[in-house]
Amino acid sequence: MRKQSLRLFVVIVAVVFFAVSAAAGQDRTVPKDESLRKGEIRATLAPDLFKDARVKKAYQVAKDIPWVLDSIHCYCSCDVAIGHKSLLSCYVDDHAAM
Repeated sequence: MRKQSLRLFVVIVAVVFFAVSAAAGQDRTVPKDESLRKGEIRATLAPDLFKDARVKKAYQVAKDIPWVLDSIHCYCSCDVAIGHKSLLSCYVDDHAAM
């Protein structure tokens, strides 16, 4: 239950970040800062693979700003359990949708 709550929190944070940026009328182009990347090179899953609107939006955010998510540590222990490198790794499979 705790892992599911944490995953939902991560999805919500990503969606809120995207929504706040859009609502503020800012350009959606975020400057890339490659210096903090942790090395995830796999592509994220397509957002259209998911039916839930929140999950779909979170995967879209991951696709739009992968360098940001790759600079964030994921706290659901997937780095130890399944070898994820960063929060971005949760979006290269369906792990973030669970």
